[in-house]
Amino acid sequence: MELEVRHLRALCAIADAGSLHKAARQLGVSQPSLTTQLRRIERALDGELFLRERTGCRPTPFGRTVLGRARPLLEEMAALVAEARALAHGPRLRIGSTASRALPGWLRRLHRRLPDTETSLVVDVSANALLRMVASGRLDVAFVHEVEGFPLRVPPGLEVHVLMEREPQFVSMARDHPAARRPVVELREFAADRWTVDPSVDGEWDGLRRVLAGAGLRPAVLHADYHTAASLIVSGEAVAPCQPTSGPRDDMAIRPLYGDPLAVRLLLATRPGAHAEVYDDLRAAYREAALGTPPYRAWLHHHESPLLDADAGAGAGMGGGVGPGPDTDTDTEPGAEAA
Repeated sequence: MELEVRHLRALCAIADAGSLHKAARQLGVSQPSLTTQLRRIERALDGELFLRERTGCRPTPFGRTVLGRARPLLEEMAALVAEARALAHGPRLRIGSTASRALPGWLRRLHRRLPDTETSLVVDVSANALLRMVASGRLDVAFVHEVEGFPLRVPPGLEVHVLMEREPQFVSMARDHPAARRPVVELREFAADRWTVDPSVDGEWDGLRRVLAGAGLRPAVLHADYHTAASLIVSGEAVAPCQPTSGPRDDMAIRPLYGDPLAVRLLLATRPGAHAEVYDDLRAAYREAALGTPPYRAWLHHHESPLLDADAGAGAGMGGGVGPGPDTDTDTEPGAEAA
């Protein structure tokens, strides 16, 4: 078997994900198929590339050497393809993003600002994967979130702009959950609940586990993607952290947490000197989404957030500290969905 670019991409995916299961999911293939491919690559190179352990995979010394040569080759190949396509198709703007309610407004503003530019969008649960795509030239910009306490692996050379230094994460639950009667809830109200998180979202499970443990809670956790999680929440089988910009739903309630223990940082990453104007459009779109969501708008007013100012600059909306007390009235609507 001759080694091809797709084989190198598979090896890097396994190393970055730390397990064959996660890597297969990111590559869009089955785990048995990826395992078979890895064995063929190892036979072709006549050496073991990864140690298979109970907790996942880690590169062998030989594997680290191969990966060290593979990554620059992949980056150069991606840059070559990106530059060739740009020359062939004219001006393009390739956007990457984790899930966000700000995306429609951002794209609308970009289309108005850059009417002759072809715009594409890639949405991925992995912020680190999107950052690598910007670094390799496969994307021009990436809008990502960084879970508090678990920094992203930002490749060297990227320019990172902070949109929100600290965005609070709210909690989504079934509408008939006892905590849904309160405008602001406390973690201890979910002591008997199962929580659901997507393990492929960088830092999400680690961040939630740290906060729950700090509150003395060790609940059962269900690992599921966002679509499955929504079904679990609506049926009352689980609760979940969610973005404060999550929109209303009749079958789900969303509430801010007292003290805002869960938070993320919102970042825009670009290649050096590229597309600086997209940040202003993203900031305006995020403000529109935030103010259009009553629970989050109430939170912003309580914290006197700079995001309320239409002319707010970088870092607008920095929130933190103690949120409104459990008995404080807000204009929270009863139903909302997890983003």
